[in-house]
Amino acid sequence: MAEETMKDFERELEASFRKINVGDILKGTVVDVNDAEVTLDLKYYAPGIIKAENLSADPGFSAVESIHKGDEIEAAVTRIDDGRGNIELSIREAADTLGWERLQEAKKEEKTLEVTIREAVKGGCVAFAEGIRGFIPASRLSADYVEDLDSFVGKKLMVRVIELDQEKNKLILSAREIQREAQEEERNHEIAMLVPGTVVEGTVESIMPYGAFVSLGKGLSGLVHISQFTERRIKSPKEVVSEGQKVKVKILNTKDGKVSLTMKGIEGNGIEEEQEELFDVAVEDYTSDEQATTSLGSLLSGITL
Repeated sequence: MAEETMKDFERELEASFRKINVGDILKGTVVDVNDAEVTLDLKYYAPGIIKAENLSADPGFSAVESIHKGDEIEAAVTRIDDGRGNIELSIREAADTLGWERLQEAKKEEKTLEVTIREAVKGGCVAFAEGIRGFIPASRLSADYVEDLDSFVGKKLMVRVIELDQEKNKLILSAREIQREAQEEERNHEIAMLVPGTVVEGTVESIMPYGAFVSLGKGLSGLVHISQFTERRIKSPKEVVSEGQKVKVKILNTKDGKVSLTMKGIEGNGIEEEQEELFDVAVEDYTSDEQATTSLGSLLSGITL
């Protein structure tokens, strides 16, 4: 244990006398944060100082809110001596190198980044990721259609890098895919909770030649195939249901993320009862209380030999 402590001390002592040049990227531990500057322990004979204006290109960035004691930060050396015996550093300058490298890695590995929307501009919104100004097109702000861009300003979003070009200073971000994945995960969870054989209530939302889709709530819908409405054969689901109609359906199965439903034999829908009434009416149309009076003799009398 004493040997390890001695080696650690030797390494720190050696590091404290290493030569530092302007432009070097140094890593330090935050020991103090205020609105004016951040102080880093560089394991050097002099501490590192990052002034507020050198922290981020993001106009809404707050050091007190975003940086905490104990955080590790990488920054570029801008001055060896700021006149107070400190090494002056800049995260903004380091972002020109490190920021793009991290964003390139994030794109390659499809990492999720948290950003804050700073302003709404034509066609989308602006946010900063790894200190780099990025653009989120309106079509990629949400999984749903976006009408009011201003309503996003100040909101935090989880995004992915979809396009970047350091030479052109171009960074395109997207929140849409992440939100859609979350919705799909939630949908699959809700589907997994459906138990085959269970009778539930729903609303007919659309009718197709091959069946009808019934909304089950919570963003779920299932298909009642044309063969699953009644025991009798029908030419169109419109013979049985109409859009907007409240119905009871039974869960058949939940295979491959799809919900299959049936309306056969479910009490309370009134469908089977209605079919029976129609059948009864059809029989009555061809039934008479009159008795048959035609005899064999009557039939033969009209035959001439």
